[in-house]
Amino acid sequence: MRDARRAPGSFCLPGPVSHLAPRTALSFRRLSPSGPVSFDFSLREVLAARFYGNPISLWLIAAALFVGAFTVLMVVRHVVINRLARLAERTQTALDDLGVDIFRRTRPFYLLVLSFTAASLLLTLPLGVREGIRYLAVVVVALQAARWGNGIIAFWTTRLAARRTGPDGGSATTMIAVGYVARAGLWVLLLLLALDNLGINITALVTGLGIGGVAVALAVQNVLSDLFGALTIVLDKPFAVGDGIAVDTVEGTVEHIGLKSTRVRAYSGEQIVLPNANLLQSRIRNYQRLVERRAILRLRVAYGTPPEVVERVPAMLREIVSAQEQVRFDRSHFTGIGESSLDFETVYYITSSDYNLFMNTQQAVHLAILRRFRTEGVELALPTRALVQRALQEDGDGRAASAVVA
Repeated sequence: MRDARRAPGSFCLPGPVSHLAPRTALSFRRLSPSGPVSFDFSLREVLAARFYGNPISLWLIAAALFVGAFTVLMVVRHVVINRLARLAERTQTALDDLGVDIFRRTRPFYLLVLSFTAASLLLTLPLGVREGIRYLAVVVVALQAARWGNGIIAFWTTRLAARRTGPDGGSATTMIAVGYVARAGLWVLLLLLALDNLGINITALVTGLGIGGVAVALAVQNVLSDLFGALTIVLDKPFAVGDGIAVDTVEGTVEHIGLKSTRVRAYSGEQIVLPNANLLQSRIRNYQRLVERRAILRLRVAYGTPPEVVERVPAMLREIVSAQEQVRFDRSHFTGIGESSLDFETVYYITSSDYNLFMNTQQAVHLAILRRFRTEGVELALPTRALVQRALQEDGDGRAASAVVA
């Protein structure tokens, strides 16, 4: 049994000593003027020694966990980014592109703090140190969440702007403004969450922000209405730049969609500015969205037309309309007997939204009807009225009698 007394010139770290298990001894020698001096260390005693309230062995485990966790997280980040990037090149969906951007926005410092916080949980640290680590983790997580949120907002606004941008860039400007508003809301939310996790009472702050928000909203109510109107136009897209629209008594082509108003170039030449809020409250007719145009042709034939000719008129009209290009015939009927004419109605569709083609087709149909009716001897009726004049005459008995005077 080894003597537990310390020999002159030896140094031992304090700690529990076990005589039942073998110990690994570390021996160091140094020269001195009086002769060599030996320092004998027990490895178990070294690991059992305490530093800042924790055994050195626990510090080593925490350090190994910190290094290992950080290394694993960095390797996973690198592998995921490379594999998702290769997958994104082969697919058409945009979600994998978003995933690549999110992982690329994950900063190594965030992974470092995350690993450090996880390793610190193994140690028994003073309350102030542990609170400091928690505060650091909260701030870093909030900043990293802000980077992820900014990436998602940028991805969303960029895709919407690419799909909805008009020639004047008005929709792009609106989407940029929407992105700024979304980012501001994200930062406010993350700031409140961070302050709440740091132990700060945010009830009064939220109440103040709510009251201030209501006051600002009431002060700029009209501006906010137009701003949300612009957002509705961009997202719902009832019309786009270059579309021909009719709003109430205004008809023209959309030139610009701004944050507060939409500018329309009237067909008569002047520019008309319409507030977005008022524009959405009106009924909008979008001529640009026409798939085909419907034409209704009403004809009046003179009363003197023979019945057999009247019976052939719908077939004539069908033949004339069907001979035109890009036209789909619907129907043609003898609809009734009017005050001074025999009435016919023909309906057909021009399978194009081009207004010039619509007018050219109608012109061709009208000219063909005039030629065909002249050949067939069909006379178009004029809106005339027959005036009948009656004269009063006395018969032999002195009674009045009427006579028709043509």
